[in-house]
Amino acid sequence: MAHMDRKEAVKRAAALVAEMTLEEKASQLRYDSPAIERLGIPEYNWWNEGLHGVARAGTATVFPQAIGLAAAFDEDLMHKIGDAVAEEGRAKYNAQSRRGDRDIYKGLTFWSPNVNIFRDPRWGRGHETYGEDPFLTGSLGVAFVKGLQGDGEYMKAAACAKHFAVHSGPEAVRHEFNAVASKKDMEETYLPAFEACVREGGVEAVMGAYNRTNGEVCCGSPALQEILRGKWGFEGHFVSDCWAIRDFHEHHHVTSTPEESAALAIRNGTDVNCGCVYQKLLGAVKQGLVSEEEITRSCVRLFTTRFLLGLFDHTEYDAIPYSRVECPEHLQLSDRAAAEGIVLLRNNGVLPLDIRELRTVGVIGPNADSRTALIGNYHGTASRYITVLEGLQDALGYHRGDPGDIRVLYSQGCDLENDNVEPLSRPESADRLAEALTVTAESDVVILVIGLDETLEGEEGDDGNAYFSGDKKDLSIPPFQLEMMKAVLREAHALGKKTVLVNMSGSALDLSLPEEQADAVLQAWYPGARGGRVLADILLGSVSPSGKLPVTFYRSAEDLPDFEDYSMKGRTYRYYGGTPLYPFGYGLTYGDCRADAVSAALCTAPADESTDAAGGNEAATAGADGRFDGADVTVQVHNEGTATEDVLQLYIRDETSPCAVPHPCLCGFRRLPLGKNETRTVTLHIPARSFTSVNENGERAIRGQRFTVYAGFSQPDERSAALTGRRPVSTTVELPTMPQ
Repeated sequence: MAHMDRKEAVKRAAALVAEMTLEEKASQLRYDSPAIERLGIPEYNWWNEGLHGVARAGTATVFPQAIGLAAAFDEDLMHKIGDAVAEEGRAKYNAQSRRGDRDIYKGLTFWSPNVNIFRDPRWGRGHETYGEDPFLTGSLGVAFVKGLQGDGEYMKAAACAKHFAVHSGPEAVRHEFNAVASKKDMEETYLPAFEACVREGGVEAVMGAYNRTNGEVCCGSPALQEILRGKWGFEGHFVSDCWAIRDFHEHHHVTSTPEESAALAIRNGTDVNCGCVYQKLLGAVKQGLVSEEEITRSCVRLFTTRFLLGLFDHTEYDAIPYSRVECPEHLQLSDRAAAEGIVLLRNNGVLPLDIRELRTVGVIGPNADSRTALIGNYHGTASRYITVLEGLQDALGYHRGDPGDIRVLYSQGCDLENDNVEPLSRPESADRLAEALTVTAESDVVILVIGLDETLEGEEGDDGNAYFSGDKKDLSIPPFQLEMMKAVLREAHALGKKTVLVNMSGSALDLSLPEEQADAVLQAWYPGARGGRVLADILLGSVSPSGKLPVTFYRSAEDLPDFEDYSMKGRTYRYYGGTPLYPFGYGLTYGDCRADAVSAALCTAPADESTDAAGGNEAATAGADGRFDGADVTVQVHNEGTATEDVLQLYIRDETSPCAVPHPCLCGFRRLPLGKNETRTVTLHIPARSFTSVNENGERAIRGQRFTVYAGFSQPDERSAALTGRRPVSTTVELPTMPQ
């Protein structure tokens, strides 16, 4: 069933807004819109968060952080999680609004997903995104948006794609920073995921960024609005990032007064002010800076959304009970997401652990028993948390105390970032190191759990973590963790003990040392409130790891351009010229999956059915029966090892266009379950857009004629081949030369 017709919603919104005074209309453009009792309009707070579960409003299912969800490479999973967030959001809204609680984080307009490109691993907010690739980000963003908004008569909840546009740090200067991006980089990298969310996902809202882009403040940019509403046809509402409009006059200095800032924002499409500058709108009207018609326009857009949500009607969602909050089905979905997203980076055969050979397992590290390391940022509150330590204790039966159970020894090893755990210990005495080494000596295998949490990487000045975090200065493991890790690995090697390194972080760290010295390395991200149980399942072999890296793991930040340089040259797998530690798309399983054969067939669509969804002329290559509609790629895959899931990936390289991206680019993916010795044949579609290239003027078109398509379980680079022992198979696709 389709949503309510937008024209009908606009008509109802316009009629209601027409009954308001100027003062009432202006009041509705605040994020905390007050009630208008004479018109039967209740108060409404636009600010809610749903990045990986309903956030900051009490109990909710806490799914893995967004970057961990991206590592699953699973559109179906993202759709289901979006739906679960909306379901819990509706359940909470129903219960709370009946009791008159319409406060912040209680509405149905979720400011998610974050589809900015994670172009530099130092960016503190990168773990809120779906990684470094525009195709992956757009695909997952669209799936999440569709899941969140639903397909009923009314929208189940309203999604918001953020932060538009060209936003990925540095956090410390975001309120004054001007991100300079070429037209080519804009069209090739920074805009596609937003375009997909608008054109394919039908996202109801878009949030502007704090920074300027090419000189224009993002929440008051004519150029960005022309792309969004003019080129892409966006019809929803636009919201400022929080207190971003205040930055116009206080930090960017493109205006001089709050009234001028309010006028610049509303004239250029910002309908909701997260902040307080729109309290000056009436003053701006008196000064002749803003017209009532402009205020009316924004007000109608906002009430259109409220009508689409059914907030003035009886809807199919009104009966969703509070029991859907953190219900068993959603907890199982969160477990599935964690299992699909954890990435096995190295394994010399130690994993899965054979419990028949174990009597004592050592668990060491500052993230081993950390709840904070489970949840990332923009998180809700779970009713139960299961850390890595607790997951292993439960799985091994240690908590029962039976004589035959496997013993689990634990040491924190060190603090996450400080020299000592106990403040009264001697300075820099490494007060938990001796204990960690003792646990190493007493154990058959050591699980070493290190990394970061939201206090070390995140949004600077975020209300949720109170000024503790921001960007990373480099890719180094925090120094006291690094020294502890070196000592434990050294002790384990000397004693012949096996070691498994588990890194819990939302971004790339330099894992060169454990890659060389540990027996296995896992990237667990921030795996959700119960992620420790899932990690135990993977360590002990009841679940095969199957995640893939949505970002490149470099060896050092010295391999990268300056953080403030927004040129894509030398960044991400599509442009990086060096050899990474772990490549984008890489991840091992307990199986042994390969692609054996691949073929491709060109597709056409009838001319009157071709939607040209990407807004360029990529469909211009035509045949007699219609317009070019991409290619269907058929791949034969085989698993020689243990039953597992794995992610089949397609990459495309334009061999003839001088405008092409230098390396093969992701153009398709599918998560597949493969049994032991199973062979399957699957067909994936490559969209026409993947055959395009972008010139220096930012113009997208099909320019090449010969393309190489690669199919496999990694990208077709030398480092992936060295790590996996496999290479993707490939085929050549030739496009006919047709009149344009």
